[in-house]
Amino acid sequence: MDVFMLWHIYEQRDGTGIHNEEKLIGVFSSKANAREAIERLKDKEGFRDLPQCCFEIHKTEVDRISWEDGFTTIRWREAEP
Repeated sequence: MDVFMLWHIYEQRDGTGIHNEEKLIGVFSSKANAREAIERLKDKEGFRDLPQCCFEIHKTEVDRISWEDGFTTIRWREAEP
């Protein structure tokens, strides 16, 4: 069974550098339902201040492992006062 994950992703710059700020908005049964969620959210606080292209819909399968090969952790240092 396919589902559609709606993410809000944008580049964040702060004292520690540049990194992606990622929010999983929800998991939807259809791409159309995910698009409807974007329409409901795009004018809300925070979302309206960023381009609509920050919303991303990713199709995935239920009961499927997505990290078969493992992962790498990247750490950045805290900014000094």
